[in-house]
Amino acid sequence: MSDFAARRVTMVDTQVRPSDVTKFPIIDAMLTVQREDFVPAAQREAAYLGENLDLGQDRVLLDPRTLAKMLDHLDITNEELVLDIGCAMGYSSAVIAHMAEAVVAVEEDEAMAAEAQEALAQAGADNVIVHVAPLTEGAPQHGPYDVVIVQGAVGELPAALVEQVKEGGRIACLFMDRGLGEVRLGYKRGGQVSWRPEFNAGAPVLRGFERQAEFQL
Repeated sequence: MSDFAARRVTMVDTQVRPSDVTKFPIIDAMLTVQREDFVPAAQREAAYLGENLDLGQDRVLLDPRTLAKMLDHLDITNEELVLDIGCAMGYSSAVIAHMAEAVVAVEEDEAMAAEAQEALAQAGADNVIVHVAPLTEGAPQHGPYDVVIVQGAVGELPAALVEQVKEGGRIACLFMDRGLGEVRLGYKRGGQVSWRPEFNAGAPVLRGFERQAEFQL
């Protein structure tokens, strides 16, 4: 077993399983996808740490526990189309590709999108499309989506992304408010999303996802 393969096993055994994530597709995907191939070369040795990995410009690769628990609550099936917002270099999309029928991975940083394209091809994730666009816009031309997941924190969710969730679909977001973070699972019914709190986590708020200041007289 290579050193990185051993680290993947340790990651799952110490960060994922103890967080009550036991669904086989998630465990199998996180044991299979080579996380070190989806981070900057200088960060490979830190790829399996139990914390958010800094990618620069207030972007992070979410820590394994947070991603795994989000996927656990979303309970993605192999007949579903998933919109992965802020895929960065493609790790989350590669993991989700093991569970979903297809993944549309949105990334606004062209350099990271190119890295994601290459890494996903190397990983054989041929059911992932990398779409270069502002994260706040999503990819409406490929939707609507059964599932939407955001790889980073939000203060407020853009209406454009809510519109891309299929009626009856679901969305997972990490909401940050005054330094406190909470992952919520949303269900779309009657064109509206109703949110349920799931667990605490933290990450930088994505650009364009900041909470709008309320006007007061």
